[in-house]
Amino acid sequence: MTDGPRIAVIGGGWAGMAAASKLAAEGTCVDVFEAGRVLGGRARRVEIDGMALDNGLHLLLGAYTDTLACLERVGAPAAAFLRTPLRLDTVHGFRLDCPPIPAPWHLLAGLLGARGIGWSDRLAAARLMQRAKRDQYRCAGQITVTALLDAHRQPRRLREALWHPLCIAALNTPPDVADAQVFLHVLRDGLAGSRHASDLVFPTVDLSAMFPEPAADFVIARGGSVHLGEAVSAVDGDGPFTIRTARRTASYAQVICAVDPARLAPLLRDLPALSDVGARAAALRHAPIVSVYLDYGIDVRLRSPMIGLGDGPGEWVFDRQQLCGQRGWLGVVISASDRWTGTPHAMLTRQVEGQLAAQLAMPPAAQRTRVIVEKRATFLCTPGADRPTQRTALPGFHLAGDYTASDYPATLEAAVRSGLACAQAVLENT
Repeated sequence: MTDGPRIAVIGGGWAGMAAASKLAAEGTCVDVFEAGRVLGGRARRVEIDGMALDNGLHLLLGAYTDTLACLERVGAPAAAFLRTPLRLDTVHGFRLDCPPIPAPWHLLAGLLGARGIGWSDRLAAARLMQRAKRDQYRCAGQITVTALLDAHRQPRRLREALWHPLCIAALNTPPDVADAQVFLHVLRDGLAGSRHASDLVFPTVDLSAMFPEPAADFVIARGGSVHLGEAVSAVDGDGPFTIRTARRTASYAQVICAVDPARLAPLLRDLPALSDVGARAAALRHAPIVSVYLDYGIDVRLRSPMIGLGDGPGEWVFDRQQLCGQRGWLGVVISASDRWTGTPHAMLTRQVEGQLAAQLAMPPAAQRTRVIVEKRATFLCTPGADRPTQRTALPGFHLAGDYTASDYPATLEAAVRSGLACAQAVLENT
């Protein structure tokens, strides 16, 4: 460790722990303050009857290079994830497999060999990708994904089978209001990048154990500290900054603030130079995600680790037995789920059980169930969403989080990249 000033990181989610571990790797002393008892923020472990699950079901891509590099940096276990070539498999017969051949031929072969769509659909998908590449994945003006698909004359079946599920899964925003430019960035990096960029990366441990907790061990081993259950109530000063919690008052040369945008404005109340930042974060609209966990108490092995469902409410089902060794457990995710957040959990569970029984021949009812609703899971990724930058008008005060300015929607990769950008800014200012 250097003898330089300590840096504070407020928030122990993926953004905050990415920043903290990067600084620790560079020899900078870091103190992390996390209000909750479990690291991970909106991607963390929850305990259900002694079973370690997650507050939401997440999937990474091979294109998430910064996230995967962070996992390697902090020594996350190699068995923390399962990486497979791209396969989109649905109950309605659509299936896309990208073979292990060099890019861009892997995507072309996957599209041409896709099942459940006609030749006109396959050619339309290939044409969209080719024209998007020609246009350098830029669209004219602030338009929605639906407008983009209209402009490229994409058939209805192709939209329902491929583009709409990709949009909702990646942006957690319905296509008729989703930002086409951000969607094009996802296509550019996830489908049109290297062959390995399109890989599906499934967590095989809970999300806290996958990265935030190994990152905390990494920080502590290098002279830093991680304070759980210690919320920061106020920040003041203009460098050095004073941080106040119920347990301590401490001074820091620089601060990385990696909290939920809803918590930002109250935290910045004593920093008038950042009042506009807090207001912009508070103005962002949010979209919920609902996760339904079901324990059938019997051996469960679906034909794929993840299968697309149809006829709502569930959109994708994850085989927890296949991925995590949790016998009998399935996880069903409902993204952009405004219409379902007010549904009584028992009623929603029955509908999901009916879906799985009809579409995957599961038993009519599970032995144990749990519904988890993250009402503010992501910001609503609409055209022109005003996302603040990581660098603020107050030197030494930085913002991290998946809601900050990025090519990406609110994903783990966006969170990690924001944290790394903040860490780099700290190093440059030290």
